[in-house]
Amino acid sequence: MINDRATRPRLPRRKPAPTVPAWEPPSWGEAEDFLRRFHTEQPEQPVALPMRLRQVREQLEQYGTYRHTRAELEFGARVAWRNASRCIGRLYWKSLRVLDRRDALTAEAIHGHLLEHIRVATNSGRIRPVISVFAPATPERPAPRVWNSQLIRYAGYRTTTGGLMGDPGHLEFTDTVRRMGWQAPGGWFDILPLVVEAPGDKPQLFDVPRELVLEVPLTHPQLAAFAELGLRWHAVPAISHMRLTIGGVDYPLAPFNGWYMGTEIGARNLVDPDRYNLLPVMARMMGLDTSSESTLWRDRALVELNVAVLHSFERAGVKISDHHTESQRFLTHLEREEREGRITPTDWSWIVPPISGGITPVFHRYYDEADQRPNFYLDDEAVELSKGRCPVRHHDAGGTFP
Repeated sequence: MINDRATRPRLPRRKPAPTVPAWEPPSWGEAEDFLRRFHTEQPEQPVALPMRLRQVREQLEQYGTYRHTRAELEFGARVAWRNASRCIGRLYWKSLRVLDRRDALTAEAIHGHLLEHIRVATNSGRIRPVISVFAPATPERPAPRVWNSQLIRYAGYRTTTGGLMGDPGHLEFTDTVRRMGWQAPGGWFDILPLVVEAPGDKPQLFDVPRELVLEVPLTHPQLAAFAELGLRWHAVPAISHMRLTIGGVDYPLAPFNGWYMGTEIGARNLVDPDRYNLLPVMARMMGLDTSSESTLWRDRALVELNVAVLHSFERAGVKISDHHTESQRFLTHLEREEREGRITPTDWSWIVPPISGGITPVFHRYYDEADQRPNFYLDDEAVELSKGRCPVRHHDAGGTFP
């Protein structure tokens, strides 16, 4: 139902991300629900549903867990994207390319696959949605982890004069990897190394080769001085600290990406006070009156910064979307899901863009709120790791799983 502005849902702040325990054995009920959905939506399978249900029940009874087939893994990852209530870009959930990396257990092998993920996703600027799914935890072996919150992030530094350089949002993580031996260049856009933790091994540092990372120099179509700031941003937003849950099986290392919506860069990464905080810089460049909030200098600077981001990516031939187009696409997704008889779990406070929200069609609606699985979750351990902190872990032991 479409609602006018006066009756829209009132959400004063964003809810905390849903969390799941560090590890617990899959329940038969969740496994059964997933398998029945899989066979309903993908009926042409080599093994009939009753036989597959017996196989999984036997594995659960014998080993405490079970292994997804490749087809189940692909379907589960795509449906997890379909169920991700905070993502506006779910229209293309069926196009997600799923890379099965469950056999990679050493840090070196995992690192190689993570670099391949970046290469495949980048696709010379024609960004492809990709997920790389690594081994889950088993009763006898923890799952591999990557400490980074995204595969590509910029370092942040405290200068000797007390100032900041780079991305302040990653000061703690940068300090941690420097203590681990990373030789920090000390620039504004230094790509952080990956911290890979393989089962039974200590965390290891691996560089992300600069030539592998596609970056876009940021310019403005009218403000020539903007280019002199030397700003740039990377092309692939690959989230790497969310836990993929399919049929009760948790995959703590399952980095995934779509392509950027411009506001993620131009209204958050470059603008948030605890990130690059560029609105005052932009306002000075534009000659805006910043003496009073009523001049709306922040709004005017924000729009032009987003113009620069979209202009730069499009000029470089790198895929990106604007918030108006993506809002329309999300409504198309809602209509398609409704025709299939499915609800679309949606967190209003994340779907409405951080700029010009009231003039996008996603603003004037109510949405269904539901925790549907498969899905992606953020757990306490991932939060601590992404800050460069080593959490206390507790792993069950026993049994043998092939």
